[in-house]
Amino acid sequence: WRAAQVHRPTTAAQVETHLRRHVYPALGDKQLRDVRPTAVQSFVKGLEAKGLAPATVEVIYRYVSAVFTAAVADGLLRQSPCRGVKLPKVEPAKVKPLAVDEVWRLVEEAPDRYRALVLTAAATGLRQGEMFGLTVDRVDFLRRRLTVDRQLVLMPGGAPELAPPKTTASYRDVPLPDLALEALSSHLATFGAGQDGLVFTNDRGEPIRRTRFSDVWRPMVKRAGLEGTVFHDLRHHYASLLIRHGESVKVVQARLGHASAAETL
Repeated sequence: WRAAQVHRPTTAAQVETHLRRHVYPALGDKQLRDVRPTAVQSFVKGLEAKGLAPATVEVIYRYVSAVFTAAVADGLLRQSPCRGVKLPKVEPAKVKPLAVDEVWRLVEEAPDRYRALVLTAAATGLRQGEMFGLTVDRVDFLRRRLTVDRQLVLMPGGAPELAPPKTTASYRDVPLPDLALEALSSHLATFGAGQDGLVFTNDRGEPIRRTRFSDVWRPMVKRAGLEGTVFHDLRHHYASLLIRHGESVKVVQARLGHASAAETL
């Protein structure tokens, strides 16, 4: 079942987890040649029965399909049993960007150590991992911009580490507005930089783990009266500000680090 696919370490960990939890128990004891389209369709139905979201079901199915595609390419199978399999319909999520006053409520309710993190994320549109992996040497206070060329990732069972950003398009420079510059300056003056020069760290001065940060985020959004808001919503807010002020789709694409304008739209 293990195909020779090239993945980023974090993606490889995700693939391994999905295979181990969902695929191996259902199909792992079968020979490739013995898996029929009806078995794959039944497998997909089983994932739905577990209560997995349609988007998650599709992701897992794509991993299985990739295995059989590789088997066909290697001449182990004549054709893939994944042909004609029906997947649950994925309803596109409607994006409702946070209003400016809502972002300010989040900033005001954030603990002191994380206030600049929230404000800078809303003012630059960086992804969560990019914010957590931001180092002092990537902040150019003179030219008023920050450079995005890595992110903080957490591998299962390992410590957080700096790694390349999500995609090639994610490498970018992002301008810093006055509010973000002032927030970053004040934050560093108060808390200093952490290991590897990290701008944002936890209460012990260590890299921020996504799982632990949720213990900070959830109470914060509750106090702000914005339950259900996720960190990625700050990125949507930034995009909405660019659009509101007349920036083109290509500019928004570049600022967000999207691979294509279609993704931005």
